[in-house]
This record gives sequence, C-alpha cells and structure tokens, in this order.
Amino acid sequence: VKERLQRINIDSILASGYIEQLIEDQTWTTFPTTYHSERPDVVTSHLLEGRIAIVVDGTPFVVTVPAIFIQFFQAPDDYYSRFDISTGIRLLRILAFLIAVIGPSVYIAATTFHQEMIPTTMAIAIAAQRESVPFPAFVEALIMEVTFEILREAGLRLPRAVGQAVSIVGALVIGQAAVQAGFVSPVMVIVVSITAIANFSTPVFAMAIAARLIRFVLMGLATVLGFYGIMLGLMFMTIHLCSLRSFGIPYMMPLAPFNLHNQQDAFVRFPVWAMKNRPMFISKGNIKRTGENQKPQPPKQSENQSKNGEE
Repeated sequence: VKERLQRINIDSILASGYIEQLIEDQTWTTFPTTYHSERPDVVTSHLLEGRIAIVVDGTPFVVTVPAIFIQFFQAPDDYYSRFDISTGIRLLRILAFLIAVIGPSVYIAATTFHQEMIPTTMAIAIAAQRESVPFPAFVEALIMEVTFEILREAGLRLPRAVGQAVSIVGALVIGQAAVQAGFVSPVMVIVVSITAIANFSTPVFAMAIAARLIRFVLMGLATVLGFYGIMLGLMFMTIHLCSLRSFGIPYMMPLAPFNLHNQQDAFVRFPVWAMKNRPMFISKGNIKRTGENQKPQPPKQSENQSKNGEE
C-alpha cells in the first residue's frame, strides 16, 4: 500500500475516489476491488481483520484494502443480531443480486426462444398481453430499463424531498401510461420493477452499479442465444471474477481458491464465539480472535447449589 501511494503523482486529491482509481490492481473491470465506507464501526471491523485503512483529508469516506467479492454483501447489521437471522438475510441479499443481474435476460430468453419452459397457462397470458406490443422483448426491456435508470438518476440529483416523489410517481405514471399505450406489456413492468427492487438490496452501492451494467450485457446475449447466452455470460463473469486480485489477494477468496477454515463469515455467518480466527488470507500475524471456552452454556448444578447456599 505504501509503495502504491508513493507512486501517485497528481496535482490534487479531492476525494477518496481518486485514491481508489490510482492504487487498484485491475482497472478494466466493473467490480469494485477496494472498499470504501464512512461508518467508523465498519472501518474498525476491517482493521481488526487485518486490512489497511486509507484516510483522505477532506472526505468522510475511508478506503480499506484488500477487498473481496463476498465482502460487499456483508452489512454492519449482520454482526449486531443473531447469527441465524444474519445468515438468512445475507443469503437473501445474494439471491437478490442474482435476480438483479439475470432478471430481464431470463424473461427475454424464455419469451423469445424457450417458450416450452413456461407453463401453458402463463404462456397464454403473456402472449395475450404482448399481442398489442409492437416491439420485441429486448427492445421492450431496454426501453423500461433505460427509463427507470433515468428516473433513478433524476431522483438522486433533485432535492431529497422532491426527488423521492418524482422517482416514485414518475415510475408509476410512466409505467401505467406505457402499458395503456401498448408500448410495453404489464409483465415487463413487473419484471423491471422486481429487478430494480432487488438491486437496491445490495448493501454497497459500487456492487449494485456493477450489477446494473452487467444486466444490459446479459440482456443482449439472451436476445441472440437465449439461455445459452445467459450461461455463457455468467461463465465469462465467473472467470473474470476469479482472475481479479485486490492487493495480491484473490478476489473470490475464500471461495476460489476454496478455503474451508475461512467459510465462517462468507455465505453464512457463524456465531461470534465460533469465529475464533481472523481471515488467514489477510491476517498473517495475530490470527487468534477469541479465547478458549467462549461458547455460552447454562450454569452447572454445582454453581446453582453454591448460590442457593450463599443465599
């Protein structure tokens, strides 16, 4: 980290985003390879795991490195509640990320090439709704996705009180008007809405942006090759993820290469007393996190008897 910071030669650093772009391992990727947060508890937890924090004067965001893929689906609230609840919510976030990536492309592939995979009753209902739509499924999905992205960007740029109302009311009015005008089908509005809601469930904005960009690529592949195109795109995305590095650490650790000892805080979160070691692929010195016999247990019979005797 010190070597990469010393190599920076630029006239000004106005925000931590400048630092991120100048020190990352891989530039040509949509996935973030550095993590930034403005929450002190998040940065502190990363330091306790062995990561390095870069504080930039004049900006509230702190850059922490190295960053791995599964880290962007971990929210601070996961560690403030029970492990079973946190595990269920984390798995739900990963499922929502998959829906955000492949939602419209699956609809395009199913309605264009693989109608036999749709139940007959549903296929008839979709065909009846798309009877008056003059565009193919790809153009229909592209119109709705681009419109929603414009509304989302406009909602961010407007004042907060007005922006939320414009984005919500604009989406409802435009969606209803587009269906009544015959430009899009009601099913497409539902698919785009579910995809957009699923995209908001990703805790880190940088990973949500990556899902939005990949979604358009998979839509194009689904238009040309159907489900085969979707699988081809997902295969290339997986290969690309496995090839990434963040300050020398494989981006898909501890999944690829697989490390059984570091699965305690990946897809599932173990209880705090069970996470005895820090991530071994990051921490090289002080590995131990908790002491021995930290699992809570009910009091023994002898302890109860001694307490009763004292009373």
